[in-house]
Amino acid sequence: MTKLWNDLKQNMKDWSSAAVEKAEEVSKIAVAKTEELTKISKIKIEVHQLQRELSTLYEDIGRMVTKYAKDENMVNFSGNQEFFNFVEKIDKIQLKIDNKTAHIRDIKDEYNISDSDVDLVIEKPNIDIQNREETDIGNENISESYTDEDQV
Repeated sequence: MTKLWNDLKQNMKDWSSAAVEKAEEVSKIAVAKTEELTKISKIKIEVHQLQRELSTLYEDIGRMVTKYAKDENMVNFSGNQEFFNFVEKIDKIQLKIDNKTAHIRDIKDEYNISDSDVDLVIEKPNIDIQNREETDIGNENISESYTDEDQV
């Protein structure tokens, strides 16, 4: 009976140490994946900022083209340095966007991160903020109804 009890204790020790090792391994993987998801999120923010800059440049070049077409009846911009400066800036920003997008793709491939993993990380905070705003709005309505009742 003692042999059976000792064997059982030894098996429990073996199982628990294997479980601890596996838990450590899983936690290391989770930490690494979280770090990479954070990197991806930061790069996506940078890409978004570059896209906003790009939109502003497109708006500016559109205004310039409209002004020249309207005021000076000019629709051919060959030799117009201002126009080509805009085109050069647009190309540089687009290249930065492409490089950052490729970097995101490399990180996803290296760490086996799916688009849905990234989307969950990025969209989850937005849901929490929206829920808080809805709760705040609900609380304002509740407090307004209390003040209305108090006045009656």
